[in-house]
Amino acid sequence: MQSAAEIRQCLRAARLSLQQDYADHPQPRRYLRAHAGLVDEHLRMVWQLLAMPPALALVAVGGYGRGELFPHSDIDLLILLPLQPDEFLQQRLQELVGILWDIGLEVGHSVRTVAECMTESSDVTVQTNLLEARLITGARPLFEEMRDTLAHHLDHRAFYLAKQKEQEQRHARFAEADYNLEPNLKESPGGLRDLHTVLWISRAAGLGNSWRELARAGMITAQEARRVGRFEAFLQTLRIRLHYLAKRREDRLLFDYQTALAEQMHIAATETRRASEHLMQRYYRAKRAVLLLNDVLLQNLRAHLFPEAEAAHPLNARFVSRGNLLEARDERLFEREPSAILESFLLMEQHPELTGFSAPTMRALWRARFSVNAAFRRDPKNRALFMSILRQPQGLAHALRRMNRHGILGRYLPPFGRIIGQMQHDLFHVYTVDEHILMVVRNLRRLTLEEHAHEYPLCSKLIKDFARPEVLYIAGLFHDIAKGRGGDHSLMGRADAARFCKQHGLTREDSELVVWLVEHHLTLSHTAQTQDLSDQDVIAAFADKIPNDRYLVALYLLTVADIRGTSPKVWNVWKGKLLEDLFHLTRRYMVGGKIADQVGEIRARTRELLNLYAIGPERHELLWGQFDAEYFLHHEPDEIAWHTRLLAHRVNSATPVVKARLSRIGEGIQVMVYCPDQPYLFARICSFFSRLHYNIMEAKVHTTQHGYALDSFLVMDAGNNETNYRDVMNYIEYELAQQIIRAEPLPASHAGRVSRQLKHFPIAPEVSIEANGKGKHRLSITAGDRPGLLARIALVLARHHINLRSAKINTLGARAEDTFHITGAALAQPNAVAALREELLRQIA
Repeated sequence: MQSAAEIRQCLRAARLSLQQDYADHPQPRRYLRAHAGLVDEHLRMVWQLLAMPPALALVAVGGYGRGELFPHSDIDLLILLPLQPDEFLQQRLQELVGILWDIGLEVGHSVRTVAECMTESSDVTVQTNLLEARLITGARPLFEEMRDTLAHHLDHRAFYLAKQKEQEQRHARFAEADYNLEPNLKESPGGLRDLHTVLWISRAAGLGNSWRELARAGMITAQEARRVGRFEAFLQTLRIRLHYLAKRREDRLLFDYQTALAEQMHIAATETRRASEHLMQRYYRAKRAVLLLNDVLLQNLRAHLFPEAEAAHPLNARFVSRGNLLEARDERLFEREPSAILESFLLMEQHPELTGFSAPTMRALWRARFSVNAAFRRDPKNRALFMSILRQPQGLAHALRRMNRHGILGRYLPPFGRIIGQMQHDLFHVYTVDEHILMVVRNLRRLTLEEHAHEYPLCSKLIKDFARPEVLYIAGLFHDIAKGRGGDHSLMGRADAARFCKQHGLTREDSELVVWLVEHHLTLSHTAQTQDLSDQDVIAAFADKIPNDRYLVALYLLTVADIRGTSPKVWNVWKGKLLEDLFHLTRRYMVGGKIADQVGEIRARTRELLNLYAIGPERHELLWGQFDAEYFLHHEPDEIAWHTRLLAHRVNSATPVVKARLSRIGEGIQVMVYCPDQPYLFARICSFFSRLHYNIMEAKVHTTQHGYALDSFLVMDAGNNETNYRDVMNYIEYELAQQIIRAEPLPASHAGRVSRQLKHFPIAPEVSIEANGKGKHRLSITAGDRPGLLARIALVLARHHINLRSAKINTLGARAEDTFHITGAALAQPNAVAALREELLRQIA
């Protein structure tokens, strides 16, 4: 008989051999069974080594009991006892568990009698583990007693309802955006756990333990059984390889492993997409299919376990409602009349009480999806039905999501079918392209609902007065549809949109609007977030691209919906204000042209605000005399009035004046700094906020006629936390003033820690310096975002004697796209500009 040390060595060698065998023959089911069998063998060796009492039973439970053991999964064991253990047996059991760990088996164990098993089985998790119990060694009669007792106690219906609720809770827990980027192969919606849930219920109901047995029981067809088996094998393959790559139990498809996994599975990069993006597209498509099959099977199992049929209520000659589900009168309806496929989704919109399809209808839809072919798409009846779906007053977002889930939308719109499951590793989109597109359409629809009008009042008002809003939804469907093809996706999507509009009979006016929106869907956000909106020439240039007010309104609505659909972390109130400001300024320009005396108008509006505080001209003229026209153009009247109230009696203050207030846009803090100008002032302020873990969203830097710096900042908590900004305002005012007074040499700003996503999908840094023809230059920087980035940029600018006039800091997830309006004598010298650019590139790389 082998010793524990020999068993350990034997186990290690067997596992290494199994790993090599899997590398040579990557068959996941074979591997999982072989690994479980290998562990069985070594457990029996230890059991025999310790001469455990024959009245006990060693039982495998959980996934191990199912005969599926992944490389680093826990080994769940039940030690079944006939009676409560005495002290001697307890010592023997402790010795057993200790040796199991010593030989390299990470076991999770419980010690129970049959009676205790039944008591604990009131918990559905314990009940599930026992359902998969498998005897390894020991007393078979005791094991059979436990199995028989469990079968007697198991309430099949209650078990179904408990597992269904458990799945709903799990889906909700893993539905966060972060899990879209790095999904959990086991627990995420569409993962292995969804397949396990079906088989657990099937086993409890006595319908079988495999997909083949479910097919024999009539729950699915043989073809569906083979299909679900293929998806299961794909997910198992990913999980096995992931465990080996991570060298530990790791079920999340982390960025760290996506590229290596793709390489192992011989998935190559293409000219337009990374290998990891191809891998993730395969995963997302498998996930979608698993979700659909899970839905079909759970409904079929429910019908089997709860056979009480609900009454059918006719909706038309082809469909009835049964309970809250839509059901085709004939399961072969879609094959006989393919147009009924689109009609079914239209009926779901028209009857909001319906929450889904019955299981037979869902399966019929799945089988009939290939009927949506070129002839189907050419049929005028089907084109009219699709346009009816888009024009319904309610339910559009749900209808499109259902069509996508059931494989219909991608077949009706082939360009959409190509981007299903396509991930974008651009560091700010957290959804696949198809999910993002549907999110944008959902955001547009949400603006039409009165119960959400308080969220974006201007958008809700504009869309309420917008005739034929379906043009917005079509533009939303096509705005990113050409992603991943290479080249400009806006131009390629434009061609797809034009073809759709022509085929579906849109008027020339509406077709031109849709096509224009797809081509220009990034224009408004780019202008708002990178250009100087106080410059009337910028507004004029943007307005010249807008044919009329309907186009402007449509572009604004689409832009808001698009940015909000990229990631919950990308949208903020400041971005919303920039878009709204550009919208209002453009609308005003399109009506009245340029303002003849823009500075005079700003001064007049500011005086009106100051009058509310009883501040007359005699109190502010001295201060205003130090400001040039540029100051008034770059600040809003409310901000100028705030500065004036604080500084009118401190024009020549020798000590810094630092004041903070809650931002008027409803998020963040506005900070004003006024002091005699000093070298590296902007860099010092940036460094202060970086250490405070605050992001500078916008900066306005002005130097007065008498040599004072008047700098304004909008700052927000970098962690997007629910921050009580009032708690830190006094701290900012005091500490920042003290740092300016001390004017200590600034330490070198070290590059902050790079996020895992940025580490594995780096952004090539870009620096662009362009003259604007008005004595200023625009510095544009694109880089991976990290702590201290802005402070390092500020130090470089100071070292090169570059004066900053304004800055817009645009952070898109882990991607920074920052714009600075700068001046300085060095900018007139090509060599100096090249040196500045090179140093900036080194600092942001």
